[in-house]
Amino acid sequence: MNFSKADIKKLDKCYILLYTVYRTGGEYTLKIIINNSSVQPIYEQIVNQIKAMITDGTLKIDTMLPSVRSLAKELKISALTVKKAYDTLEQNGFVVTVHGKGSFVAGANQQLLLEEQKKEVEALMETAVRKGRSCSMSDQELKDLFLLVLEE
Repeated sequence: MNFSKADIKKLDKCYILLYTVYRTGGEYTLKIIINNSSVQPIYEQIVNQIKAMITDGTLKIDTMLPSVRSLAKELKISALTVKKAYDTLEQNGFVVTVHGKGSFVAGANQQLLLEEQKKEVEALMETAVRKGRSCSMSDQELKDLFLLVLEE
């Protein structure tokens, strides 16, 4: 997830762009965007973005995440919100928290990552079907279109 200056200018004032640097065998940049006007809770926005970085390989196994306090301070949100996000990531098997040391990207098994990616594809397909139906497309037209896209 790389953001150019042009991308940053496009962001509405309701967004906070965060660059947090953390170390584990090198320096990395964690980029999180929070949309304060979204109906999605902030902790879910954090969870979804960190999950995406883990699934796409941006965050590697054993990479240390920013501390709860430092991430909360950078995002200007409650530490409880970040803690809830980290707890959710841990419950889903994406993060392991070691008391006194911090939170680290878990050695998530490939099956878990694959399942997350399948859920994402399913959600996108459901959105496409809803959009097609809102345009009065029949099921057959949707199937034909799907097969056409599949051939590409």
